[in-house]
Amino acid sequence: MNDLPVHVGIIMDGNGRWAKRRGLPRIEGHRKGAEVTEKIVIAASRLGIKYLSLYAFSTENWKRPKEEVEFLFHLMYEYVKSKLQLFLDNNVSFRAMGRLHQLPEYLQEGFKEIEEETRHCTGMTAVFAVNYGGRQEIIDAVNRALKAGEKEINEEVIRRYLYIPELPDLDLLIRTSGELRISNFLLWQSAYTELWFTKTLWPDFTEEEFLAAIEDYKRRERRFGGLK
Repeated sequence: MNDLPVHVGIIMDGNGRWAKRRGLPRIEGHRKGAEVTEKIVIAASRLGIKYLSLYAFSTENWKRPKEEVEFLFHLMYEYVKSKLQLFLDNNVSFRAMGRLHQLPEYLQEGFKEIEEETRHCTGMTAVFAVNYGGRQEIIDAVNRALKAGEKEINEEVIRRYLYIPELPDLDLLIRTSGELRISNFLLWQSAYTELWFTKTLWPDFTEEEFLAAIEDYKRRERRFGGLK
């Protein structure tokens, strides 16, 4: 039996399909998904999860229509700006990770502002992965290590140069919408993560289903390649 997972990751998938099934524009699915994100952040914080990583925009998502990408960036900006008090009230610190320098300047500034405003919070850390890819993070870490003059590349060195070095390995990875893949998310951190899949589309994902995933995790036996 496991205790509560320290680090939970979520691939929030299915916004577009949710909207399409209702005859709505894809952006309405993203808008509804943002509402669910707020509820799950609060639920995870109150449950005692220490780190919650949310896959908000991958490096591959640039392939989507320009209008949808621009809407997503503005939605993220509005979200972080409007939820500052929610983070503070729940003692949640906010972090963003990915190739952030490639994002619009207003979004970079928004992320920096809320990171600074919540830096003192000691409860859960909510990590938003934006313009993020697991392979890209490892490549960037190796390049930063070489630039810093590291003579030998090993696991300890790579971890030191990841986007958020103090982010612990992933205990539980949740993916919604019925897809059975991890889509380049937290590849380094998920070497021994427990996987939990649901057919529920992200805009329909509930706190009850989140708690069900946590309970399922707690019943699993983790051996990390060894024996018990």
